[in-house]
Amino acid sequence: QVRLVESGGGLVQAGGSLGLSCQASGSIFRINAMGWYRQAPGKQRELVATITSAGSTNYADSVKGRCTISIESAKNTVYLQMNSLKPEDTAVYYCNAIIAPMQTSYPHQYWGQGTLVTVSS
Repeated sequence: QVRLVESGGGLVQAGGSLGLSCQASGSIFRINAMGWYRQAPGKQRELVATITSAGSTNYADSVKGRCTISIESAKNTVYLQMNSLKPEDTAVYYCNAIIAPMQTSYPHQYWGQGTLVTVSS
């Protein structure tokens, strides 16, 4: 079993900063990529940022220049540092990972339970 556990959500004022982290645990053979998605009330889940195990990153246009994603492979952990937060960044943020578990060695997609980020104006 593979599990993703997020932490770091909360309430922040507009213009402030917040950091999220997500650790993968369990029977992991290989992590191919990790990332963050978010879902605001009444909206579809959308990409925030992703990073491969080699360090290649991809950001949504809406967060470019304001967010930084990083990965600490030794800890199976991905981080998202968010700066200059806006009220429209308010959403539940979900950790996502493409992981090959020990049982199959074939990559699967996993999701965390989500952590709420609220940006007040």
